[in-house]
Amino acid sequence: MGQFFVFGSMAKLLVSLLLWFLVSLPSPVQGEEGSAYENPFPLLPGLEPSVEFWKLVFTRYSTSELIFHDLLEPTKIYKVLKAGEDNTARRLIEEEREKIQSAYGLKADEKRVRVQRGLKERFASGLQLSRKHLEQMQRIFREEGVPVELTLLPLVESSFNIHARSRAGALGLWQFMTATGKQFLRISSVVDERKDPLESTRAAARFLKRNYDLLGNWPLAITAYNHGREGMLRAVAEVGSKDLMEIIRRYQSPAFGFASKNFYAEFLAAVEVAGKGEEFFPNLEYHRPFPLEELEVEQPTSIAALLKSTDIPRSEFLDWNPALNPKISDLPIGYRVKVPPEKLELFLVAYQQIIGQVKRSARAVREISGPWTRHRVAPGETLSQIAKHYRLSVREIQRANRLASAHLIAAGQDLKIPKR
Repeated sequence: MGQFFVFGSMAKLLVSLLLWFLVSLPSPVQGEEGSAYENPFPLLPGLEPSVEFWKLVFTRYSTSELIFHDLLEPTKIYKVLKAGEDNTARRLIEEEREKIQSAYGLKADEKRVRVQRGLKERFASGLQLSRKHLEQMQRIFREEGVPVELTLLPLVESSFNIHARSRAGALGLWQFMTATGKQFLRISSVVDERKDPLESTRAAARFLKRNYDLLGNWPLAITAYNHGREGMLRAVAEVGSKDLMEIIRRYQSPAFGFASKNFYAEFLAAVEVAGKGEEFFPNLEYHRPFPLEELEVEQPTSIAALLKSTDIPRSEFLDWNPALNPKISDLPIGYRVKVPPEKLELFLVAYQQIIGQVKRSARAVREISGPWTRHRVAPGETLSQIAKHYRLSVREIQRANRLASAHLIAAGQDLKIPKR
């Protein structure tokens, strides 16, 4: 009886501990597919002011306004200066910065006053453009096993402008530099897939996933998109932590400046604002979704021939395929042609006709010329020796050269030798 009581008490204690452990676990976030998972993009403690600052930049301040704010306390805004949307003279900015430092008793060598241009119009434009390909981009990210929220990163990078180019040479929706882009995309004088919304999105998903696999969490993986994967690995090694806030506070590197430190906060702000688009930008007219189907070409294909039977203007075709050089004449092997779903069957028929013509032409050439090797008969050489050399029968060589007799060959004569 006593043993049973002890055993029963221990069982109750274990059940109580288990219940306490389950209740203590952080509440899961419900995912798109209905499964529960931990939020991959947490608002890290201490990052709140930076996120709020970027929300103001995206929604309140115009591109014609310069925001003079505190570098360490970003929501502390000293002054907003109307300056026009063109590049304001550096001298004017420096004069204003000196006035603010003097008025607030800041030391000149502290460099606490930073200037940020408002981005309200640019962000609104990005939201409008995003709807054009966002649904398809999200599908690509799901297929690659990457959180779909990351498809909003172009709001920060390019405002969803496929032709966006930075001063450093980054190009397209996802702002890939040439060296990085070539790891995932075709980049040449003929095709630059950085400008293709679907190809570049596949590349971005794989690049971000690689960052995550190496760095272990999404705050670091996203920051690496700006600062570079190797740069973040160095930061983690030097600080001895994978906590982004610890790295922001402690990592000292000239390359790890305001842009890199704030990139994750900028992303979080963009996601929040995009989720409340109607609240921040009422009556905004969004672009209609424009899904694209893909048709991979197996051999160089003439664009003119492809378009001739489809009755599609070349300019419209190039709009669907912005990765192509406008002067291009032939589609390279392996290129995936982008066409609207309602045009896919039309293009498939045209492409199959071209492929069929090419195959028929190749067959005709083979029938006329045949796959031959030329052999010049040497003095004293017999047809039997020649046949043995090429591992053929005498009859095969006779038939190929229409020889009535195996003895009717002469030195210097050219024979057609069938290829095996």
